[in-house]
Amino acid sequence: MSNVSNAVDLEQGVTPVSSRTLVAFSTMIGTTIEWYDFFIFGTASALIFSKVYFPSFDPAVGTLLALTTFAVGLFARPLGAILFGHFGDRIGRKKMLVAGLLLMGIPTALIGVLPTYDQIGILAPIALLVIRVCQGIALGGEWGGAVLMAVEHAPLKRGGLFGSLPQMGCPAALILASAAFSLVGLLSAEQFEAWGWRLPFIASSVLVVVGFFIRRKVNESPSFKKLGASGGIVQIPLARVFSKHFGAVLLGTAAKLGEITLFWLFAVFVLSYATSKLQLSRATILNATTVGAIIQFVLMPICGMLSDKFGKRMVFNIGTAFLVVSAIPMFLLIDTGRVELVWLAIVFALGILYPIMYAPEASLFANLFPVEVRYTGLSLCANIGGAVGGGIAPIVATALLGHYGSATSVGVYLAAISTISLLSVLAMKPRYNASAE
Repeated sequence: MSNVSNAVDLEQGVTPVSSRTLVAFSTMIGTTIEWYDFFIFGTASALIFSKVYFPSFDPAVGTLLALTTFAVGLFARPLGAILFGHFGDRIGRKKMLVAGLLLMGIPTALIGVLPTYDQIGILAPIALLVIRVCQGIALGGEWGGAVLMAVEHAPLKRGGLFGSLPQMGCPAALILASAAFSLVGLLSAEQFEAWGWRLPFIASSVLVVVGFFIRRKVNESPSFKKLGASGGIVQIPLARVFSKHFGAVLLGTAAKLGEITLFWLFAVFVLSYATSKLQLSRATILNATTVGAIIQFVLMPICGMLSDKFGKRMVFNIGTAFLVVSAIPMFLLIDTGRVELVWLAIVFALGILYPIMYAPEASLFANLFPVEVRYTGLSLCANIGGAVGGGIAPIVATALLGHYGSATSVGVYLAAISTISLLSVLAMKPRYNASAE
């Protein structure tokens, strides 16, 4: 009987419950893998890359170069958004999910065996840079497809919840990345620097194989199927987005700035600052990050459900407003150098503030664009915002710290960026319903 029911559902363009479950699981595990690969690079940039790939520079300059290499991946994300968005709007969301997973996973595993500067000279940081570009393109393209598969399979009035499920991959990956580096951190300093840091990168290959086979079983988005059947596929989605929906791209991009700046400041800059300047142990900060990620993982679907009940814009703006008023106090806590206060700031930022904004974001941005250009439009908002906000955040924070000598200046920077996001979402007018029914 269930098979007959599922067949009827598919004919009517409605996603069966069993298929929705698979979609939810596959998008979450896929984004977990993608973000894990991205996070371990960011963690390694803060902890080790300045030593093994930029050793001939002053330590401070080496750290800045390592963070710049990290930022390149975020700046490559808009290219991934354009490339994957084009084909995702033309040939389907599913194919792009599989392609993105492989483009992220294979280069990440290669970092695990990449020779150091001492072994091959300048070719080492160049290779690292090329790999980072591949990661950025993959993540820039994959995220849009993952959240669209979830949102476009969602039942009516459940877009916020379903859109929050792939977002859970972010904290799950942060937990895995922090745990991986905490484990290799148990090695001696010499062992960690010589080979221990490579293990989290090599381990990612196992996750990629699992994710690849799961994603191959997922059905294409019902919204895209209907679009193809009606002959509504656009030949050049990017041109349509900029000619018809440019305002939505601008507002979505600006809205993204606050949460992405918050995230990368606490995931990368605070880790580097606390271990190098405040002399706190690496394990202490990674443990705080892990606790914050666990809370974030639990709150993500709850915030998604709240956005279905009270509205995506309202929930997003509540989080952004809290970020505006708490940005400076959080960095004042960090500047104390006291372990318990640094912990409080990290856990509050990543565990409480971030999911309030990140959970409804997928559905909020998806509802800004019609189905024929939704992959491209959604991806541009997230990835241009990610490049402008997240890509420069650790670099700007490092420069501010060097100039003012205090992390409080970084809090002022975060508050200013978050205010832009708050105003942008207030001006936003979502016009479309991306859910399947």
